[in-house]
Amino acid sequence: MNRRVFLSLTSSVFAQQQKPNFLFFFADDLGWGDVGFNGRKDWSTPNLDRIAAQGTIFDRWYTAFPVCAPSRACLMTGRYGIHHTVRNNSVDIPANEVTIAETLKQQGYATALFGKWHQGARNQTHPLDQGFDETFGYLTAQHAWEHFPKKFWRGRVEEDVSGYSCDIIVKEAMRFLDQNRSKPFFLYLPFIEPHFYIEAPEANLKKYRGKFAEKDPAKPYRANYAAMIERLDAAIGRVVAHLDKLGLRESTCIVFTSDNGATFEAGNQGVSAFHDSNRPFRGQKRTLEEGGIRMPSFVRWPGRVPAGKRSKEVVHMIDVHPTFAALAGTKAPANVDGADMSAVWQGRSKSPERTVFWEWPENPRQLAAMRGDYKLLDINGARYLYNVDADPGERRNLAPEMPELTKRLAADIDVWLKTAVTP
Repeated sequence: MNRRVFLSLTSSVFAQQQKPNFLFFFADDLGWGDVGFNGRKDWSTPNLDRIAAQGTIFDRWYTAFPVCAPSRACLMTGRYGIHHTVRNNSVDIPANEVTIAETLKQQGYATALFGKWHQGARNQTHPLDQGFDETFGYLTAQHAWEHFPKKFWRGRVEEDVSGYSCDIIVKEAMRFLDQNRSKPFFLYLPFIEPHFYIEAPEANLKKYRGKFAEKDPAKPYRANYAAMIERLDAAIGRVVAHLDKLGLRESTCIVFTSDNGATFEAGNQGVSAFHDSNRPFRGQKRTLEEGGIRMPSFVRWPGRVPAGKRSKEVVHMIDVHPTFAALAGTKAPANVDGADMSAVWQGRSKSPERTVFWEWPENPRQLAAMRGDYKLLDINGARYLYNVDADPGERRNLAPEMPELTKRLAADIDVWLKTAVTP
């Protein structure tokens, strides 16, 4: 073989080996205060706490939308809802949008989604058409209410399953890791815990049964909620232990977060309100208060992301796509709204100076803009300005005493809204 060709091939193989793996854990309706590393004492999350301590906990990691389908679309595309047009749960990602999976697949990554896709009633795009080599789990929102499913979609074919949702997903995840240990991969695990239905295996439930006052002892929803999170924690622990056993610890960037804040809606049976899941914040899913958009989050990547650290740097879910792309040695599409946060995650830089935005288009109409520590919240035209670092509970409205900043952020929102794309 020609020496130059040999060196080129060797260099190419080495470069491919140097690309990090990505393991993304996505909880469903998990509140900021539902995990031990954020102070929860009523139940234990020992695996999440340990893995978080091995990396950096981001105290100001924000989802991009306070409800399921749009938040996932923002994660996948790196774009705001007003740009990819998924602004409620009935719309799916348009086929022309480029996902993280598509970007990484072009770089030789094996890609898989095991868990919840959340296909909308319109568009009906499929993850296999948007960069994923393998999919296994739920396609629709209502199917994803079932923690003891009877069927899962493997690609476009339904097959019988049995067991608890996160356990089924974990088994598939470990199989994928075994098969792809020698090549770079993106493994996306969007679990459905602790979203309703509020149900957990008896093995976990018995630990908490009777611990909390229940409206109806025959329906121990409050105990079930704790048990669901404990089971999720154990499932994530098994995946990470298997990853480490395969020798992939130093080569894998792990991200853990949630799609939006805990909900107080009817299907939740009041358990998140009882457990104060979003504490110490106000608000919930479907609101732009901190409880609806600030997520329990961490990044672990030994030797690259500082261990044992808590960061107050602002991270927005739209940043994940361009950050993964940069770490993989490429670029996300030019139209992404997020920023490459790789240096921030690695503790080498501060978050960029920028204004980030949120929208909730349903009643009451809510808009929000944040720059640094200051967040403007507009609810049906009423404006509230908060310093969410000094006042994370959003109790003190600073708009009357800081009119210029209030006007500036309101003007930023107006300019942002003018960039909205019509479906």
